[in-house]
Amino acid sequence: MKRTSRDIRTANRYGVLRQIIAASPTSRQELAAATGLSLATVATLVGELLELGMLTEVGFEDSAGGRPRGLVAVNASGGALIGVDIAETYVRVELFDLALNVLARAAEHMRPGESRPEHIVGHVAAAVGSVVAQAGIEGARVLGVGVSVPGQVDRDTGISEYAPNWDWHDVPLLDLLAEHIAYPLYLDNPLRACAVAELWFGAARGRGDAVVVNLGTGVGAGLALGGGLHRGVSNSAGEWGHTTLVLDGRPCHCGNHGCVETYVGAPGIMLNLRELSPDSPLLHAEDQTATIDALSRAVAAHDPVALKAVRDTARYLGAGIADLVNLLNPEVVVLSSWVAAALGEPLLHEVREAVARHALRRPLAATEIVLSPIPTDPVCLGAATFALEGALQSVGQRPAKRTTAAKSRTAPAS
Repeated sequence: MKRTSRDIRTANRYGVLRQIIAASPTSRQELAAATGLSLATVATLVGELLELGMLTEVGFEDSAGGRPRGLVAVNASGGALIGVDIAETYVRVELFDLALNVLARAAEHMRPGESRPEHIVGHVAAAVGSVVAQAGIEGARVLGVGVSVPGQVDRDTGISEYAPNWDWHDVPLLDLLAEHIAYPLYLDNPLRACAVAELWFGAARGRGDAVVVNLGTGVGAGLALGGGLHRGVSNSAGEWGHTTLVLDGRPCHCGNHGCVETYVGAPGIMLNLRELSPDSPLLHAEDQTATIDALSRAVAAHDPVALKAVRDTARYLGAGIADLVNLLNPEVVVLSSWVAAALGEPLLHEVREAVARHALRRPLAATEIVLSPIPTDPVCLGAATFALEGALQSVGQRPAKRTTAAKSRTAPAS
């Protein structure tokens, strides 16, 4: 779809603020050089952000042979953003200031079978209320709430179109949340959220082409191509977890067989372990988190069954990542989300070796494979940037009702 002048202005405003958050304080001249925008355009955008209270003037720096340059910085207290990470086993919510520092956190545990939309909406509403109360801020300061939900989503309508692990089809998630949450709401999925988090603060920062592999209950790949987030024509790019790894392999919730997710998602890892040792004390029936945590501790203790389970998982994961390396030729592949964080360096070591066995030599030589360095929940962080993007888009518009702001088309995040 062709971008309008308002889309372009929103994207420029977003790009300037992103650069200031990354390198604050900075001058207008430095912003022009970093963003590729003209100095006049940058000066106009900075003026708008100053007027909104998102930026503040912080003095001057000497300029070689010229007038001192005025410096601007993010006004961290100029507003608050909330990021929501809805996963199959938990809901996590974090509240950020405008510099994207975490001010408050809340989490809700999801019991097996607790996947009906009304259950999840209740958990999200409770956690959002908790972080606002913890931070002690006025509701008017909350610029928006970014919501990440697994599966395929329609950002314009706020609908969760398809979440295979819950058998959700066309759930009007933002409308349901708007009945309990008064702030503007913006929807996307964890693949995009993790990719943006890595672009802004993580291993993909300053990289033109990156793949962020999300390893949780479900599996997918957030894509950053040419320095910007790649969404695909229907916001469905990155469904790598539902590409076929083993012909006629394990059944998947999506209806196919042998998907990547069935071998390297948390339930798949549990099955890998069960096939190795059906009576393993590391297995906690119906509890993915407890099993992955027990596996991580056993690997650290050099338990042979645990080591073999991680190695087998890494064989599958490495073959799948090698396909991404050959196909996309990225500068970096980042292993992200809670399974990657729990299994950590032992998984990374085995994955690197497995990728080396399958990827072509030339693209592999240009690719670094790393764990996400982001210390907080990357999905919450990325979701908060969607709220920031939405808030910047709504500048100059009349206040939106409920989810209207979320349903209007936004410029692609970069």
